[in-house]
Amino acid sequence: MEIQVEYSPAFAIAHVRLEGGESCKAESGAMVAMTDGITIDTGVQGGLLKGFKRAMMGGESFFMNTFSGHGGGGEVSFAPTLAGDVKVWDLDNQAILLQSGAYLASAMGIEVDPQFGGAKTLLSNEGLFLLRRQGSGKLLIAAYGAIEERKLAEGERYTVDSGHIVGWSESVKYEISKVGDWKSTMLSGEGIVAKLTGPGTVWLQTRSPSAFLGWLIPQIPGLPKTNTKTN
Repeated sequence: MEIQVEYSPAFAIAHVRLEGGESCKAESGAMVAMTDGITIDTGVQGGLLKGFKRAMMGGESFFMNTFSGHGGGGEVSFAPTLAGDVKVWDLDNQAILLQSGAYLASAMGIEVDPQFGGAKTLLSNEGLFLLRRQGSGKLLIAAYGAIEERKLAEGERYTVDSGHIVGWSESVKYEISKVGDWKSTMLSGEGIVAKLTGPGTVWLQTRSPSAFLGWLIPQIPGLPKTNTKTN
């Protein structure tokens, strides 16, 4: 399984080369194109219960697509819904946590388990649902905007707005909280944040989908105004 990412960071697309007998799985709707050497099969990964959890808790699609190379193999291309970056994360019997929507595609050896980010995230426009990915193989993660990587040392703390989170390695400890007191939370436009403590790696996205919607919706004639975050 070979992956080439082009047109980063604004309009990234990932071209995945699969040899005969190789397979990968991807989020429903992620495929852009594929060659004759690729077949597709759609199903519920991990059974009905995991599919339900992934859809209802993690904000992902109930069905997933499996792409397989046959004969001499072929190429399948994936791209995220929003304009942004795609990165390849190599897992070696590791576990990571991804924000809902950050998963694009992966090798067959990587499994998913949705996690709820905490009750306080219900107060956030983003709704921080985390997808735990574990296993070995290549993982494609997507973002709105460019992806920035931060490596945290042991005990190093870093605070990230929930709308800018892509994910972090499982070794990173996290706490979901308000950005400050209730006055700061309501008036600063920042809302809910993740307070992260190393060691480990953190991935951020340089743009926030909810912030974009907060700007866009008031520009559309006839739509009711909302309190969508506009930072």
